[in-house]
Amino acid sequence: MTRRHVLTAAAASATAAALSSAQNAPGRGFFELRRYLMRNSRTNMVRRTGDFIAKSYVPAAKRAGIGPIGVFSASIAPDSPFLLVLSGYPSLGAMQASLEKLEADAEYQKALEEFCSGPDLAYIRAESTLFRCFPSMPAIEPGAPPEGRGSRVFELRMYESDNELTLRRKIKMFGDGEIAIFRRCGIQPVCFGEALAGARLPQLTYMAAYESMAAREKAWQAFGADPEWQKLRAQPGYSDAEIVSSISNAILRPAAGSEIR
Repeated sequence: MTRRHVLTAAAASATAAALSSAQNAPGRGFFELRRYLMRNSRTNMVRRTGDFIAKSYVPAAKRAGIGPIGVFSASIAPDSPFLLVLSGYPSLGAMQASLEKLEADAEYQKALEEFCSGPDLAYIRAESTLFRCFPSMPAIEPGAPPEGRGSRVFELRMYESDNELTLRRKIKMFGDGEIAIFRRCGIQPVCFGEALAGARLPQLTYMAAYESMAAREKAWQAFGADPEWQKLRAQPGYSDAEIVSSISNAILRPAAGSEIR
């Protein structure tokens, strides 16, 4: 073999290795938030839908490779009562494969038919939004409840922006230091995502966890007073007025079947 052939083969081998590494490198994941809306006067809705999610959907979703999975009920939130299901996927391809497995899961399909065929409504309406994880937090972080306690307190926050460019700037702001400040101040990130499909676009949504409501209050006080946060928010283009048009939040608690507690 000539020297030219050796160099060509070596370059081809290096290129193939680089491509293989890029293809196998972990990328940004995706997650779905599905909200089942109920009526206050129909408490059996929460019980019936909660039983289906915990006993049928969650086991079938695990069999299909979906996860992490979180199931939450509203503690302090608009449009309550509702049940919220967080389903994670490593990629859109994995999501498609998992949905096909759910469709082929005879046990789950039987349970779904029974759930939907009952004489009473199980819920009023379901709303679904698909998110792509942030570059600065490419996957769901389930975390763990504090020792000696059954579960944490969770907060879901949605930031709406006027357009895609201002939304990108807010996403960059999280990556440029805001998430790191969260962690330092005791705000435990669970997931951060840009909405790709759903209502109220463009928007981003994130979930955070706290050991208790008292811990939440303490963490946000620390965050508001943090010098690095004050410096970050003072940068040109990073003020709320420039990049956020609306903020809404909900306080949640884990429900039966939730892997995230």
